[in-house]
Amino acid sequence: MTTNTHSFHIPVMGIGFTIDSPLKVAHYGIDSVISLVDDILIEKMRKNYCEKYDLMYSEITEKIDDYRAKRITSYLNMMNGLVDEKIDQLKNASLDKIDELKKYFNLLPSEGVKEEFLDKLANTECISEIRKWIHKNINKGSIDVNIMTKIDKDNYKDNEQLPSIYNDAHAALRGFAESDVTGSLVLSAGMNPRLYGYIEQFDDFYPKENTLKKKIVLKVSDYRSALIQGKFLAKKGIWVSEYRIESGLNCGGHAFATEGFLLGPILEAFKNNKEDLKQELHEIYKKALSEKEIDCPTEPLAIKVTAQGGVGTHEEQQFLLDYYKVDSVGWGSPFLLVPEATTVDPKTLEKLANAKENDLYLSNISPLGVPFNNLRGNTKDLEKDKLINKGRPGSSCPKKYVSLNKEFTDKSICTASRQYQHKKIEALEEENLNPEDYKKAYDKIVEKSCICVGLGTSALLANDLDTKKEGEGVSICPGPNMAYYSKVLKLEEMVGHIYGKTNVISRTDRPHMFIKELNIYIDYLINEIKEMPNVLDRKQEKHIRNYTKNLLEGIEYYTSIFLDNAIFSPTDSTALINQLNISKAKVEGIQQEVFV
Repeated sequence: MTTNTHSFHIPVMGIGFTIDSPLKVAHYGIDSVISLVDDILIEKMRKNYCEKYDLMYSEITEKIDDYRAKRITSYLNMMNGLVDEKIDQLKNASLDKIDELKKYFNLLPSEGVKEEFLDKLANTECISEIRKWIHKNINKGSIDVNIMTKIDKDNYKDNEQLPSIYNDAHAALRGFAESDVTGSLVLSAGMNPRLYGYIEQFDDFYPKENTLKKKIVLKVSDYRSALIQGKFLAKKGIWVSEYRIESGLNCGGHAFATEGFLLGPILEAFKNNKEDLKQELHEIYKKALSEKEIDCPTEPLAIKVTAQGGVGTHEEQQFLLDYYKVDSVGWGSPFLLVPEATTVDPKTLEKLANAKENDLYLSNISPLGVPFNNLRGNTKDLEKDKLINKGRPGSSCPKKYVSLNKEFTDKSICTASRQYQHKKIEALEEENLNPEDYKKAYDKIVEKSCICVGLGTSALLANDLDTKKEGEGVSICPGPNMAYYSKVLKLEEMVGHIYGKTNVISRTDRPHMFIKELNIYIDYLINEIKEMPNVLDRKQEKHIRNYTKNLLEGIEYYTSIFLDNAIFSPTDSTALINQLNISKAKVEGIQQEVFV
């Protein structure tokens, strides 16, 4: 099929790794997502690009009212203007300087568009027709932003708590809403009702002539969550334009494990219910807009369903598009190896390229208390270990974005901070535990890492910017899929790999994304059981029963899919079924060990 649009997107990665991705890839029609956690980093990057592109820069200091939102608005406006300039340059490139145009069309999935472009160039008799065709076939990639809904710290001025609209996530939302960007707000990490309600305050989220200038994307783990959150927002007159389904464990960043629900069955539920979802939400949406006296589209607005988490080959990409009818596929971790698309400092880039399975692990270092994918030996963890060895564990907490704990203080502090860990260790010492139990509890306290700084520092190092406030320690959070990529890549190589034009994976032992996720879930459950007491309570028993039941149902579902020779070749089918049987035996072994 001939198409002039991409069928993949680059999700948010960390805090700084996609901070300027739209400026790198949007003029090639590729969608990407900026994290809005760190307004200090955002302001530094705005200054950097203003200097680079000779734009006027006026610093937005912390003395300015609503500085966080204003920093975000200014950065997004600058980014949007620079991307538009690049698009204009592409559309109006002289025919003797067309390398960038050729690159644009080379990156597209369809060879047909590229061939049509070359045919047009060969016929130079009508320049206006060529120019008209180019204008029609060049698309701007979306400049999207991400807010983790739970990172919504209270803020203070002169020791007085500010109203909730000045909380971190609220201010970030306002910064995006007041920008001139036409893009999407990706909301992740669960529902924050107060934050969701705040969306109502901004006109750009309401329809005008059946279109939305700013759209809402919900990152969800299952269909039920999508329906609940979609209804909640529809009742407020806010339409969810996309449900972004992410693997619970086979992904980068924070891992939000489901109770054994696997990606394939979840995608099946969306495939079967998408139209019903759209119609049901439209009725609620129509009523809410009527009450607000806003014209409602007569037909439901579009809903996209997208998927991400562990996708690694063209075949997997195409399978998700063809079988599950998803609208786009997210490719995250592999793009960390593409400097033309993401921002990673050279030392970390080298570590990523050399990383194998054992170097990528699910850790407990996040102050959010959520499992966090980590790269073994990253420089932020090494920095943390030095402080522990000096007897001064904990971070100085220079940015405080994850200051959410009030266990010892009236104002929230971060569990990775020196202040919290000092108080927590003092409390631990009063328990008079035996040495073994004390060390176990102590290690759990000090393992928390200052990721809100570490996940942004790489962008500063990559741009030779000052890191005096942050230090040089880098945290990075690739998913397990990173193990199968072993070199720094050009953008054309990575995109060519996605579309099956080339192959950048040299290893032959990479498991199918569904098999990989299944086995990660099994390992996760085994580790959970190890942490449980020998005698389980009712809640623990119920959890293990549900978890294993869902895994076995997922295996049965995958068996039916893998046996379909219209999708998988007999050779592939046999290999996949054998791997499923091994996994099934492991799950049944867990059931026997725990319950028999």
